[in-house]
Parts: sequence; structure tokens; C-alpha cells
Amino acid sequence: MRCSNNLVGFLNFLTFLFSIPILGGGIWLARHAATDCEHYLQKPIIALGVFLMVVSLAGIFGACCRVNWLLWFYLLVMFILILVLFIFTIFAFVVTNKGAGEVVSQRGYKEYKLGDYSNWLQKRVDNNKNWNRIKSCLIDSKVCKSLEDDKTTTATLFFAKNLSPIQSGCCKPSDSCNFQYMSPTVWTNNGTAGATNPDCNAWSNDPTVLCYNCQSCKAGVLQNLKGHWKKVAVINIVFLVFLIIVYSIGCCAFRNNRWDNSNQWKPYP
Repeated sequence: MRCSNNLVGFLNFLTFLFSIPILGGGIWLARHAATDCEHYLQKPIIALGVFLMVVSLAGIFGACCRVNWLLWFYLLVMFILILVLFIFTIFAFVVTNKGAGEVVSQRGYKEYKLGDYSNWLQKRVDNNKNWNRIKSCLIDSKVCKSLEDDKTTTATLFFAKNLSPIQSGCCKPSDSCNFQYMSPTVWTNNGTAGATNPDCNAWSNDPTVLCYNCQSCKAGVLQNLKGHWKKVAVINIVFLVFLIIVYSIGCCAFRNNRWDNSNQWKPYP
């Protein structure tokens, strides 16, 4: 009968150990962050570490020390977490359902258009404040560095490359601009740029500008985000099953606590 209490305590002890390096990593970032991206990450990581630590301690003391209100708090947080993860998983599948790269004739890479993605995602990257942060992260992470360093690649070899969505959207001009290839990140406007594509005017050979202000760059980021969100959604499904099992065990432990509190005269088996 007490197996559920011990199991909840053991699982939460593992969670508590897991929270220590997460919290430590967040504190390390707070002191040593060198880029804006790392600064943005520190608060969520610290918050996650503190959350896991508090909830796991509530589970340990609630289950093993028979503290009923702590175990009730633990189960409430678990229920909210299960609900939030379920909603997020459905939401992730819905908002990433639209959008895909367009195959370009005689090119190894695809090109991406912002209008192909869900309105919700478009609004997130079209917001200047959001995009400036994303752009800063892209520049800091040097997503175009490998292309910039490759000065010997010919136009034929470059056009055959299998570029990532971000490289395709942010590190080169759109094929519709008809720019002349000089190197992977240096292109010449020969006067025949596509008049209907605003990205042609947004392109610059400056390594800190390139096509970071282009709609295609935003689309490339969304395509990359779409792939990550789908993977996270699949992982969430597995994690949800695990949480539901742990929640069920926790309910059994809570029932045991209530039984003990109502039968304090009865010795433990």
C-alpha cells in the first residue's frame, strides 16, 4: 500500500537532482553571458530550475513524510502542468501545419515565403521588437559564417548546395532578384532585380546585414522553428504519458495519506 508513496518520493528525488544543474546553468549564464541570446535564456532556465526544485521537494516531503497539504499542492501543480502541455501540444501541431519550402529549378536548396505560414507565427516575427531580438541572435550565432568563409565555391557548386532554411533565407538574396553571384555572401545587382520582391532592396553585402531584414529570412526562421516545434510536440506526447502515470501514482499516495490521517491509531504495516 505504501509503494506508491515511496515511488513518488524516489521519482521526485531524481527530479530534484536534475533541477540542480539546470539552476546552476542559469546562474552561470547570468554571470557569464556574452551575447543577447544567452541573456534571454538565463531567466527561463533559472525559472525552470527553481520550479522543478520546489515541486520535487513538495512531492518528496508530501509523499514520504505524509504531509497531506504538500502532496495536494504537488498534485495540483502536476494537473496544471499536464493541462498546459496538452494545450501546447495541440497548439504546436495547429500553428505549424502550414508552410513549406518551394523547390527552385536547378537548385539544391529551397526558398521560403513568409505568407505561407500561419498568421499567428507571421505576427510574431513581423513585430519589430521580436524580430530585432531574433536578428541579434542570428548575427551572434554566425549562421552565415560557414558561407562567408567559403570564398572558392563557384556559382555552380553554390547553387547545388543543400542550404538550411535560415541560410537560404538570411544569407543570400532571393533567386527572383537575379543578382550576379560573386561569392556565397557577395552578390552584384545587375539591374534586373525582381521589382515585385521587396527583399531585393533589403539585401546588402555587409556581413552584418545580408538578408537579415528580408521577409525570406523571417520565413526561414519560421521553417526552422516549425521543425523544432514538431519534434517538441512529439516529445511532449511521450512526456504527457509519463506525467499522467506519475500523477496517478501521486493520487494513490494522497489516498494513502488520507487513510493514515484518519486512522492514526493503526500501526503501519
